[in-house]
Amino acid sequence: MADLKKAMKSKDTIKVNTLRMILTTLKNLEVEKMKEASDEEVMEALMKEAKKRKEAIEEYEKHGRIELAEKEKKELEIIESYLPKQLSEEEIRKIVMEAIKEVGATSPKDLGKVMQFVMPKVKGRADGKLVNKMVREILESL
Repeated sequence: MADLKKAMKSKDTIKVNTLRMILTTLKNLEVEKMKEASDEEVMEALMKEAKKRKEAIEEYEKHGRIELAEKEKKELEIIESYLPKQLSEEEIRKIVMEAIKEVGATSPKDLGKVMQFVMPKVKGRADGKLVNKMVREILESL
């Protein structure tokens, strides 16, 4: 709410609209659950919103709508500022290698086992598509 007030005072319309959207999403979540949302639920809701923006950016860029993609990028930046710091590819690779050793994975057929081990460790700090791609590449190179 403090950030919303600050954005309103500075007349930053994109930030105001994005923060209002976040607050509405969280309010709807609480109404749906009929209780205050936990930190984990709030993080999941923000991650869903970030994912929507990433998908929209891809589509807009694919169809040459650069101005709309830029707007979505700004919204994504605002949403990500409320999410935990994302893991680097190197950090994800380290976790994946650890998981492969732990579950004894030897081929791409073990993708599910490795993903079950990795995802709880990177939840909220890494994109699932990126993790899946990385696990797949590493397992194929074994």
